[in-house]
Amino acid sequence: MDNHQNASPEVTFTPHHPESKQVVRKILRTTLLLSVITLIELALGYWIFFLHKNPEHSTGLVLAIKGVIVILSLAKAFYIVSIFMHLGDEIRNMIMTIVVPLLLFVWFIAAFMWDGNSYKNLRNTYDRNHNDKTNEKVTTPKPAEHHEGQKPGAIH
Repeated sequence: MDNHQNASPEVTFTPHHPESKQVVRKILRTTLLLSVITLIELALGYWIFFLHKNPEHSTGLVLAIKGVIVILSLAKAFYIVSIFMHLGDEIRNMIMTIVVPLLLFVWFIAAFMWDGNSYKNLRNTYDRNHNDKTNEKVTTPKPAEHHEGQKPGAIH
């Protein structure tokens, strides 16, 4: 009852590929690099958390740490695009077609956040009950007086 078909002699199934070690090495290198960057970002996040517990923490240091986290995140994003979207092997124009709109999108997000923060700060400092008073009094010129008995345009 051995009725199953054998594979065509033209098709060979080799269990071992010569480039498989290179592929495994590339996958391990990618995993290790992304894991190390993520652990650094996590450590910096915990550092910010513990800095905020101190009431006299330096806001400049916190902003610098946040900047480093953003730079590491962007580096990770570009590496992911390069490896998983296979753009690392493409020509430069193709890479720029993908990366430049991504950078513009990041810039738009930053600009909108900056504008929103400015609006929030202006709104919080606005006082509706404050009347702007100046030292100068604005006077409006009086309209020319017309007497009822005079003709318009006559010399007085």
